Amino acid sequence: MKSFIGDFLKKELDNFLHKNTQVADEMLRQIQRSERERKELAGIRKIAREHAKKASLHNKKLRDCKVHFNDEGGGERILQTTLFITEGDSASGSITKSRDVQTQAVFSLRGKPLNVYGLTKKVVYENEEFNLLQSALNIEESLDGLRYNQVVVATDADVDGMHIRLLLVTFFLQFFPELISNGHVYILQTPLFRVRNRQETRYCYSEEERLAAVTELKKPEITRFKGLGEISPDEFKNFINENIRLEPVVMGKDSRINELLEFYMGKNTPDRQVFIMDNLRVEKDVEEELIPKK
Repeated sequence: MKSFIGDFLKKELDNFLHKNTQVADEMLRQIQRSERERKELAGIRKIAREHAKKASLHNKKLRDCKVHFNDEGGGERILQTTLFITEGDSASGSITKSRDVQTQAVFSLRGKPLNVYGLTKKVVYENEEFNLLQSALNIEESLDGLRYNQVVVATDADVDGMHIRLLLVTFFLQFFPELISNGHVYILQTPLFRVRNRQETRYCYSEEERLAAVTELKKPEITRFKGLGEISPDEFKNFINENIRLEPVVMGKDSRINELLEFYMGKNTPDRQVFIMDNLRVEKDVEEELIPKK
């Protein structure tokens, strides 16, 4: 049986690849890339692991929780385990003070992460933040040991925050696509406005919600949130515990991931320049749209 199956697969696969040269070329590229990565990683994995182990003992980037997704016998609580990836210490400070320490952890980035599109996995070990994030998630080899069920990108709702979201999603798609395809990555939706009067406070996540709140509340006071750091820990409890809004990062079966990443994250091209110019919106104009002049 073994000989028969081996000969059959060899013959049929050989015929298939000769008839489908594009598939054969792509398989060859993937094999060659994997071989290069193995050779590159061979010399740095051990050093990177040692550095990550030492850093984890006094790493201020990760405020860990007590329950983890890979805990045996953890019950339904493990499904609530969440890692918030924040930009800067101000946002992480507010989330850390208001989180559920049993199931919610916080990982703080320092500035904008590296654009890893087109790079090999070697960069994950050479870049301290990526190496520590990989270690915190425990996904170096596979998702079997994943420590958090939900990996939440929690950035400001501005241009820089959107850019950081895109860079992190690129990182996961490039090196850990199963994290997204298995439904573990989310974007935290944070309020753009607080509309309140003496009787009631409402948090609004869109212009439509703001207009509705202004109409329904008498003589309201409107506050525009420009960053997560502006939201107090007491207010944060509403957003990450009681009324959390998470938008899943979805990768469809027919998604052309490589084409999308190349267009948005690859080398600058005339087509992308035209796309940017056609869709460019100045922050001042956006502000005027969101908060019209009285």
